[in-house]
Amino acid sequence: MVKSCWKPSAEGDSGGRVDGLLWYKDLGQHVYGEFSMAVIQANSLLEDQSQLESGPLSSNSSGPYGTFIAFASEHQEISVNVLRKAFLATEENFLSLVRKQWHGKPQMASVGSCCLTGVICNGLLYIANVGDSRVVLGRSERGTKEVTATQLSTEHNASIDAIREELRSLHPHDPQIVVMKHKVWRVKGLIQISRSIGDAYLKKAEFNKEPLLPKFRLPESFQKPILSAEPSLLVHKLHPDDQFLIFASDGLWEHLSNQEAVKIVQTSPRNGIARRLVKAALKEAAKKREMRYSDLKKIGRGVRRHFHDDITVVVVFLDPHLINGSSSYNFPLSI
Repeated sequence: MVKSCWKPSAEGDSGGRVDGLLWYKDLGQHVYGEFSMAVIQANSLLEDQSQLESGPLSSNSSGPYGTFIAFASEHQEISVNVLRKAFLATEENFLSLVRKQWHGKPQMASVGSCCLTGVICNGLLYIANVGDSRVVLGRSERGTKEVTATQLSTEHNASIDAIREELRSLHPHDPQIVVMKHKVWRVKGLIQISRSIGDAYLKKAEFNKEPLLPKFRLPESFQKPILSAEPSLLVHKLHPDDQFLIFASDGLWEHLSNQEAVKIVQTSPRNGIARRLVKAALKEAAKKREMRYSDLKKIGRGVRRHFHDDITVVVVFLDPHLINGSSSYNFPLSI
């Protein structure tokens, strides 16, 4: 069983703190260093979810605990194939649930999620992603004090030229596969992302009909899935100059560039750094609407979505001494 990655505070609260619409944990410990997390809500119901687990792969020899155990036990190790299987199994299980609930809760067919996962194990970083969340690496440049930003994840958003071309090549006989609607590129005029977990109504024609709400139904049936749950995968060998990773939902990247986010982390104390990134994004959101940050903070959930999206940030600091000394652990794992 994966052990807790930090000890409870004096108040007995190991899960973070709440300040209005903000949830945060300013600093915690994982097996390869420290981390900081923060989430700000904008939607009526919080759509962002995040989690960090850290500890041995397992208390026994059956493989990683939790989401990966059924897939990792085959080879007793983490790999991109394990992550891919985990994504696709999650997809199949959710579609099975949609099928079971179709007559009672047909709108479940319109529910979907982006998913970004990072696994650090034995000096390697594994990344799997569907949707438009992003992970950015901050690496120090030798001989200077600069830290450069490198984006490690691949995003699947129709606003990206390459994604539109990918969709057109996959659906060469559908001139409406990507449509500009309200100044935004959307798949079938409905959704911005091209890969996700869920969104069954754009993956199986059996879920794109009554009793699904008309706004989700396409005028014609389709033979092949329009969206995909196939994750983009990457393996990165961690280097002593790799300083930290910024995992964040698209709500952050709408307002901060990769380099801007990395510079904030580089020049600020670690304690509370995730909150600081959220605040920087909110200040930019307020500036774009020509309003004060203090006024933006007064806006409640729901209405707040007109000014910015939910924002989730997890900053994971990398200690090269702990990474290089990983053999002294019983297969350490950070997620």
